[in-house]
Amino acid sequence: MVTAYVMVKASTGDVDRLKSEMSDLDNGIESVSVVAGDVDYIVTVRVDRPEDVKEVATAIHEMAGIENTQTYIAMD
Repeated sequence: MVTAYVMVKASTGDVDRLKSEMSDLDNGIESVSVVAGDVDYIVTVRVDRPEDVKEVATAIHEMAGIENTQTYIAMD
C-alpha cells in the first residue's frame, strides 16, 4: 500500500465545492482536509502502486479552480 499527500492550492474561494469534488473522486482518496497556510487542502491518498498516485494527483490538478498541486509519497 502506498500513502501519498497531495498539497493543493486553489485559485478560487469556493472551498466547499472543491473539497466535495476531490472527495468524490473514487480512486484512493482517504481524506480531504481544508488547512490554513501556503496550501488550501491536504489530500491523503492510499493506493496500491506508485503509478496510481500520479493518476489521483493528475485528476485533482486538472479540476477547475485548482491552481497548483505538490505530491509527496510517504517513505515508511
